[in-house]
Amino acid sequence: MRRVRFPRQSIAVAAVAVTALTTAAPVVAAPALPAGVPDRPAASGDDPVQLPPIRSILQTDETCTKPSTTVAQAKPWTREVMSLTTSWRLSQGQGALVAVVDTGVDKSVPALADRVDSVGDASSDCAGHGSFAAGLIAAAPQPGTGVVGVAPQARVLAVRGTNERGFTSAGSLAAAIRTAADHDAKVIYVARAVLDGRDELTAAVAYAMKHDALVVAPVAPDVAPRNADTNQDDPTARPYFPAFVPQVLSVVDVGPQGGRPKNAPEPFAPDLSAPGDSVVSVGPGGTGHFIGSGSSMAAAEVAGAAALVRARFPKLTAPQTADRLEHTAYPSDVPRLDTYAALSSVSSPASGAVTSSRPQAVELPQPVSQGPRNRALVVAGGAFALMVLVAAAIVVVPRGRARSWRASGN
Repeated sequence: MRRVRFPRQSIAVAAVAVTALTTAAPVVAAPALPAGVPDRPAASGDDPVQLPPIRSILQTDETCTKPSTTVAQAKPWTREVMSLTTSWRLSQGQGALVAVVDTGVDKSVPALADRVDSVGDASSDCAGHGSFAAGLIAAAPQPGTGVVGVAPQARVLAVRGTNERGFTSAGSLAAAIRTAADHDAKVIYVARAVLDGRDELTAAVAYAMKHDALVVAPVAPDVAPRNADTNQDDPTARPYFPAFVPQVLSVVDVGPQGGRPKNAPEPFAPDLSAPGDSVVSVGPGGTGHFIGSGSSMAAAEVAGAAALVRARFPKLTAPQTADRLEHTAYPSDVPRLDTYAALSSVSSPASGAVTSSRPQAVELPQPVSQGPRNRALVVAGGAFALMVLVAAAIVVVPRGRARSWRASGN
């Protein structure tokens, strides 16, 4: 199925609201929560410590990203906003394979241990962005921290879509998408957004769709490109690829207060918005955590949600999975990802059409017409009057006859 996009002149991302849907649909025979995850979530908020920022690209004179020595103990704000604790009762992504087309994924990260396969040299991650994104998608819970991926039981396929330092091209991304599809990934997360290569990337996405793989990509890069004439960041909204390919689920970021970072690239016709600013995840080389912002982070969250859906509804096709995520999203200028609604809504087995489980607005009954009631009252009143006349006649007529109809006193 081909989804048609209509560019928006101005897209305002509204504040992210916590969706209280725990009573919207009953949970039957729910699996246990991941080990280490409390059934009742802790207070929301980020750790009052400084986490090192994760970066998409390293310059040629920079060393590889060093392991973080700081562990984020508190639960990130994204956990509550995405209703993950409730969602995990329905699906944890078991059996789903998510390809991470990025800078590689460090297989030694404890939160990803034994669940990362790699193609070629993608098992190493100098820049660190791929490991960070993989953690957002599938990090398992670890002792002493509340940082967990959206689909903590999903498997990860690391496919290098950049060079070692994070620089990429349309050709590299297209080849990586095809490779991910060939390895049976059912969700393909692409971390990059480029301005060129439309035909090449469109063909690669079509190849992935033939393999029933859903491609999820950021609607824009995390950092605005430089204007060659002014040497200033240019955040102008424009089509980026592969996000603008119609079959791709394109995602824009939103922060804990509903806004986006200053000078962030403006989104051009995104399909979904999701938490992507001030998000916390794992990184290369150890148990420490990093912090990051951008549409690539939001796309990773959506890729994790897609893994949850594909694990819970394995008969859904890639287009049906995308439709489910979009149709159950929380209404806004850019619909906001609603993970629990995507997992709990009822769908038609034949068509995959989704009926949301959200409580519908109560419709008051139409006012009853007063015409029949008024007619009934008239008929009843007439019958009563007739009965009175008949009763009076029974009494009066015999007496009149007995008196020969003479007036009283005569």
